[in-house]
Amino acid sequence: MPSIATSHFYTFVALAAISIILIYSFSFYASTIRIAPEIESLKNILDHVAAKGNELLTLVSTTNSTTNLIVQLPSTIGSREYWIRVRNDSSNAWLEGALGQIRNGETAYRVFFPGKMSTSGYYLGGYGHAILECYMNGSVPQLNLSSLGGSGQ
Repeated sequence: MPSIATSHFYTFVALAAISIILIYSFSFYASTIRIAPEIESLKNILDHVAAKGNELLTLVSTTNSTTNLIVQLPSTIGSREYWIRVRNDSSNAWLEGALGQIRNGETAYRVFFPGKMSTSGYYLGGYGHAILECYMNGSVPQLNLSSLGGSGQ
């Protein structure tokens, strides 16, 4: 009789372990399915803001003027916070962003701008509308991104 009781106990432990593994894998799969549309929404926001930035750059480069544009963006993507910022180095300028909090070095996606320019600023989702400001800084266009609520820059 003792061998039957221990056999049942080991069977129960094995079933519990398999159940835990299955529950974990299903929850991971469900969270992955939920994140996919959020990532696509972030890409669409970056493409939209980059297109508006390109419009401003073209206008400012041809007319040598200063232009501001208010861009309406969602406060969250799904239930998650997001951020976008403009950056540049010596040869490229780009718009980057990710879901969650801003962390240096952790960008999910980038959209590059054509040509050489100087950029600055960021926008945090949920802090009002985004403002794109563009002007000529000497012979180089300057593109700034900030928030109407005052959090960017």
